[in-house]
Amino acid sequence: MDLSHDGLCSIGELAEQAGVTVKTVRFYSDRGLLPEASRSAGGHRRYGPDALDRLRLIRSLRALDLPLPEVRRVLDEEDGAAATGGALEDAVAGQLRELGSRLRALRWREAALRLVQESPPGERADRLLLVGAVTVPPSTAPLARFWRAWLPPRMPARSTAAFLEATVPQPPEDPAPAQVLAFARLNALTLGACPGTGRPQPEAHRTAGARGAAVLYAGLAEAYELAGALLRRGRAPRPGEALDCFVAAYVSAYGTRDTLDFRRSLARQLAADPRIDRYWELVAEVITPPGAPTEPTPGSAHDWLLAALDAQTTATAA
Repeated sequence: MDLSHDGLCSIGELAEQAGVTVKTVRFYSDRGLLPEASRSAGGHRRYGPDALDRLRLIRSLRALDLPLPEVRRVLDEEDGAAATGGALEDAVAGQLRELGSRLRALRWREAALRLVQESPPGERADRLLLVGAVTVPPSTAPLARFWRAWLPPRMPARSTAAFLEATVPQPPEDPAPAQVLAFARLNALTLGACPGTGRPQPEAHRTAGARGAAVLYAGLAEAYELAGALLRRGRAPRPGEALDCFVAAYVSAYGTRDTLDFRRSLARQLAADPRIDRYWELVAEVITPPGAPTEPTPGSAHDWLLAALDAQTTATAA
């Protein structure tokens, strides 16, 4: 940078060297990001030899869309005024998170627009209302509230969190229009009462109580994972490790023994319990990209295990 005899330069000279306007230099100076070295006799700003590099650093940080408070923290750390370390890394990580959120929102909007564009004219208005009721980026809060109302009161927080992780699907990062429609329908389903049954908590779960339900859901999660692996391989429902794990979850929750009579009673009770099949159908559509094999859900795994239990108890009775 060209400097005068006193080693300082004017605001105009600094702006010219940096390729910015005088207004830009003044803006950063007024906010304390670019300190001036002194003032001339006429009151004009004068800058030292380090000002150009500092101004270029500020411009680089702003080009990454870092807000001014983050820029200040990075500069303070460069100056040694803040010894915490990692200011730049934290700022960049924060911007990446924000950018990722914006990109997810844009991908969701694009898929939603394509859905409306590709919908038959007679369905377009209804689908537009469904999609319009979903926040962007989409939130799973309505789904979580649905299940929290369904769960027994005073269930341990860790068990509740694990249950919600298994039952609440995350919206796809890059959804297809069909996945947007499925999530919008799922959102609408959880915002209203399920037809005919309200909150259809199975009797088999209600009788377990809060502590028993926590034990039950932990065991069911393991059983559903085992059944899901068999579903992916196209295996028909049958007795085995997955079914034994499924029954063991209920045995542990009830504090009873695994007997043939218990399995028969459990099969009858589960068959009679209310169901939310539509929820799990929509979950499968949300998590499965078009054209891909359908991913198992806790609902489809439960159906597989119940069919295996029914087949086993029926065969034993015969």
